[in-house]
Amino acid sequence: MSGGGIFDGQGSIAYEKNKDPHNRAFRVKLPVNIRFDFLTNALIQDITSKDSKLFHVNVFACKNITLERFTVEAPADSPNTDGIHMGKSDGVNIIGCEIKTGDDCISIGDGTKNLDIKDITCGPGHGISIGSLGKYPNEEPVEGVKVTNCTITNTSNGARIKTWPGESPGIVSDVHFEDIIVNNVSSPILIDQNIAHGEESKVKLSNISFKNIRGTSALPEAVKFICSGSSPCQNVELADIDIKHTGPEPATSQCLNVKPKTSGKLNPTPCSSPVPKTLSATA
Repeated sequence: MSGGGIFDGQGSIAYEKNKDPHNRAFRVKLPVNIRFDFLTNALIQDITSKDSKLFHVNVFACKNITLERFTVEAPADSPNTDGIHMGKSDGVNIIGCEIKTGDDCISIGDGTKNLDIKDITCGPGHGISIGSLGKYPNEEPVEGVKVTNCTITNTSNGARIKTWPGESPGIVSDVHFEDIIVNNVSSPILIDQNIAHGEESKVKLSNISFKNIRGTSALPEAVKFICSGSSPCQNVELADIDIKHTGPEPATSQCLNVKPKTSGKLNPTPCSSPVPKTLSATA
């Protein structure tokens, strides 16, 4: 698929109703702008998705699919409008894309393997996220994710992994974020296992690295690793981090149930700030 065309979802007519958290029946009926299901060896170039009512792009059960120079355009207050969402796919490449939306620029669901994301401009939105995972039974592992050379601006999150508390197990392994610029991002580096109401996440996180990430944080907590007590994060690495808080306080780093390996310049100092006693989910 190529040619420079625009898929216009005319989403503004749905955004206000979609913002209502009690309006799930309305939300599940909303259309996704473009779906790529069960494709093998596909190439999508120079296409724009504009103002989708729900996700802009959904990639499901695909193998060796590339989205290159793909553009997403939606306002910052457009709810549940993930730019590119994928699941149960092997060999997805997302290259040279510009994504402006009201939810995750790129969201990575269960069963995603061998994903390469590079040269992405993201913002506004919620950043580049793995998850949420662990909410449903029998979720497939997420394995082999590489995110490189991206610029993330004015988003709620930067590089994020998020899981739910509860009984459903899962696996996230071999995930690497590298060479990323963050500009005024609220939570630039975040592992959020969403510990709430005394429940622990059963999703196991291992072999995860954050390298050469620099820029500014809109909140003091620039680096936040909140891992599960029942399945602590294993082999997490921080290297060459330089993130400054845009406010008067210095940037800080919080850690729970993880001991990251560190190297190079590290600002903020890893695990330098206490974790609040009450933890809540992030948007």
